Order: sequence, then C-alpha cells, then structure tokens
Amino acid sequence: MTGRPPSDLATEAFEAQRERLRAVAYRVLGSHADAEDVVQEAWMRLVRQDEATIDNLSGWLTTVVGRISLDVLRSRRAHPETAYGQESAELVVTPADEPAPDEQVALADSVGLALLFVLDSLGPSERLAFVLHDMFAVPFRDIGQILGKSTEATKMIASRARRKVRATDRPTGPGREHREVVQAFRLAALGGDFEALLRVLDPNVKLTVHTPDGVVVTLGATRVATGARTFGGQAARHRSVLVNGVPGHMSWRADGTPLSVAAFTVSEGRIVDIHIIVDPVGLAAIDLPAPT
Repeated sequence: MTGRPPSDLATEAFEAQRERLRAVAYRVLGSHADAEDVVQEAWMRLVRQDEATIDNLSGWLTTVVGRISLDVLRSRRAHPETAYGQESAELVVTPADEPAPDEQVALADSVGLALLFVLDSLGPSERLAFVLHDMFAVPFRDIGQILGKSTEATKMIASRARRKVRATDRPTGPGREHREVVQAFRLAALGGDFEALLRVLDPNVKLTVHTPDGVVVTLGATRVATGARTFGGQAARHRSVLVNGVPGHMSWRADGTPLSVAAFTVSEGRIVDIHIIVDPVGLAAIDLPAPT
C-alpha cells in the first residue's frame, strides 16, 4: 500500500469499468444502494493499492467487487433482520390485465429484475458463483480465488446454483399456473382460511416484509400463514399486478391509500418466496390507483 492517488491512466480505467462493476454488484446484491457502496469501496482499495502489483486492472477490480459483495451477502445471512435496505423505489408495478404498450416495455425491462427474487434463495457462495460466471463470464479459476475454493469445487457450486435457478418457476411472461397459485393465496388470506394457505405455501417459504422500521423476515409455512390470515383482513380493495415481472397483488385501505404490494416466487405449484412492501414511503412511489 502506498497511499498515493491512482495515476490518471488507472483512474480512467476505473471510470471505464464503473458501470460494469456496478452491474456485477447489483446482480449479486439486488440493491442499487449496496452496489454503489461496493463500487466506492473498490475505488478506495484501488487508491491504497500499489498499481505496480496489478497486472490486469479489470480482473483485479472484479475480484475486489466480488469479495466485498460476498462479505455483504454473508453479513445478511448472519443478520437477516437488517438484510436489505429500503429498495421499494426500484419496484416496477403494473396492472396484470391488458398492459398498455409502454407498460409492456417496462415489463420487458423488468424480467432481469425478477431473477433477483430467485437469487434470494441461493447461499452467498452459490449466488456469487452463478452471477459472476453465468452473467459476466468470469472464469471459475478467478471466482474460486474469491471464494477460497478450488476451480473444480467452484464449478460444482455454480452448477448447484444453476439447478436451483432452473427449478424455480421464473417465467419471462407469468404462467397461468403461477397466477393461479398467487390468486389462491390471496383468496385464502382474505377469507382467513388457514388450511388453504398451507396448501399453497412451501413448508420452507420465506417472507420478507419491508416496513417503515426496517425489514422483517419470517420463515416457515405455519408462521407465514398465520401472519397472512391476520393481515388479510385489513385490506378493502385489491388488484392483481406484476411486480418486477413477477405475479403479485396490491391492496388499498377503504380510503384509497395503499396498504401493501406483494410479489411471489412459485416453484412446483407452491409459493417459496414472498416480498411485501408496507412502508408508506415506498408505496407512495408506486403510481397505481386503487380499483373503483
């Protein structure tokens, strides 16, 4: 470490890599704010690094961003109650029925974002290996250096992650079965039907609720069904929506103010992951009127 600022050449090279590095961090972390922080930290590490020790700046920066992102993922696992920032402003919420042409464009752009819901089910090492190799073509050898694994072990981790992603119902256009499962959940929640809720929930379902006070994570069908049955009675109006390309629904109170927006990930006919926004600030950013 020299403490000297990077040369003009290194600075220009970093700026040329900034968007790619931000894209890598965002795909790994699912948060624009966290991705920005990771890229800034990578810059600070470059400032402290002796440039003479860097043979390939692009590869070095990718490795640094990967390592920092992995640390963030592991921290989330250790402290799930603080796993995510308030990312509701990034949601693309559109009506599920007959979208207008401009909404079709928004949905097409959001297909990649829908993958983030699936990636949440992967472990930190699996997620990093899948994103770096399958999305950014980083060699397994380089990913292994980040994970502290051999090349062969890294290939196995990525392969395991790939199988999980493929096994999850992540349609480029929401499938009929997926919508029917979500609709069944909604009706069961509104009717307070505990048994019906259990039928559509995976035993290991994960519920992530974004509240004004932070993020609350609930695991397991029984606990999720209990909460859904209680919460369902608060809504007066409802509308089926697409949330980042994933089937969901939005609810409003009797006075027309938004109550919640939910997105669901479905696998083998059951809901495996639910993201719900109840934070009023996040809901206010969603421009979708209550049904009359």
